[in-house]
Amino acid sequence: MEIKCTEEELFIFKKISEATEELGLDAFIIGGFVRDKILNRKNKDADIVCIGDGIELANKTAEKFSPKPNVSFFKNFGTAQIKIFTNEIPFEIEFVGARKESYNQNSRKPQVFTGTIEEDRLRRDFTINTLAVSLSKNNFLELIDPLNGLGDIENKIIKTPLPPDQTFIDDPLRMMRAIRFAAQLNFTIETETFQAIKDHAERIKIVSGERIIDEINKIVMTNKPSVGFDLLYKSGLLKIIFPQMVSLAGAEFIDGKGHKDNFYHTLQVLDNIAPHTDDLWLRWAAILHDIAKPVTKKFEEGHGWTFHGHEVVGGRMVPKIFAQLKLPLNDKMKFVRKMVELHLRPISLTKENITDSAIRRLLFDAGDDIESLMLLCKADITSKNKQKVQRYLANFGMVENRLEEVEESDHLRNWQPPITGEIIMKEFSLPPSRIVGDIKNAVREAILDGEIPNEFNAAFEYMKEVALDLGVK
Repeated sequence: MEIKCTEEELFIFKKISEATEELGLDAFIIGGFVRDKILNRKNKDADIVCIGDGIELANKTAEKFSPKPNVSFFKNFGTAQIKIFTNEIPFEIEFVGARKESYNQNSRKPQVFTGTIEEDRLRRDFTINTLAVSLSKNNFLELIDPLNGLGDIENKIIKTPLPPDQTFIDDPLRMMRAIRFAAQLNFTIETETFQAIKDHAERIKIVSGERIIDEINKIVMTNKPSVGFDLLYKSGLLKIIFPQMVSLAGAEFIDGKGHKDNFYHTLQVLDNIAPHTDDLWLRWAAILHDIAKPVTKKFEEGHGWTFHGHEVVGGRMVPKIFAQLKLPLNDKMKFVRKMVELHLRPISLTKENITDSAIRRLLFDAGDDIESLMLLCKADITSKNKQKVQRYLANFGMVENRLEEVEESDHLRNWQPPITGEIIMKEFSLPPSRIVGDIKNAVREAILDGEIPNEFNAAFEYMKEVALDLGVK
């Protein structure tokens, strides 16, 4: 069997083949590129393993192209990389000599030794990543598969080439990768392999948070993220790396009244929003929108379970969770926090006669993120009652129409009140003080409530009235 390559890929691989022949080396394309070719998935990275010096092969290959690409090499690791641009898209090729590895119990960084292609294949994480394609002239692009990786791809199975206990003890990050591949490819983790993940979940603690969050984010960005998170939960990994999310799981009953399982509700919200956005951070907002329900949960006699203020408490939890998970503490975090804090606001507007004031305040608070907020709110409808879902969606449609109407007339997105603190201080000869803020806030509230138009002159006159009421002349 041969894999099918594009003309650009074929051109590149022929150049590498020429370099291997000149150096008298055997070399193979191995791993993810081969797997993805079989699965008809796009991949612009190829790993080349040679029986010999990978850096030497990279340099010889680079000489075959004009202009000659730069060779980035890492002598300590024996690896090198070149980038070939096809239609302005980089095709990254990494070269390395075949190797075998030995691991220390307390580290996932192995000692590396020169090895055979058979030993190199066995050191890989999963059988689906052990398939190799020859670059030798006599069997160019022929598939080599002694570990039945092709069969596991056809059967949609994730399993390890070595006993799974050894694989995960050696490198615990592979537990995260197994789940990520299952989520990305819609594969099933073999029973023995998944049991080994459960048995060795605690070893994930030796892996850096940066590597863990990289795998989590890839799961978040899959077509159906609930698959990966459910596996993380059932394996015991999620409890170690993200305990706040695990606290959402389960339903409690008192006097026959129970609440929904907020963990699986959250996964449903995440799945609901996934088809509508590739924004990683809006998907994180879906994950965190109810994160404070466990700490705000109360049972009220005659009423049932309540989660009062969970959006406010959840917003305060976002920075801590981002720091804990090694997510960026920047505007992305602020966006997620805003979504968490505001996610009940549009829902509340569907339960009452919508006033222009309420719409203005939502537009003011959400700014340019209003569409993202409405997407989150729609995704938050997880009822199995189709009539109820349609009713909620119709109500949200009404809210969206009102948002458009008010925005068109009042232009409140990212709006700044016409009266600034500087104007107030200059007009009344005031130093920076609390009373300046009180006057400014009063003007802003009057505009949002529709008491005065969103115009400078009207706001200036109102400012003077407020100042007079506060004893400022």
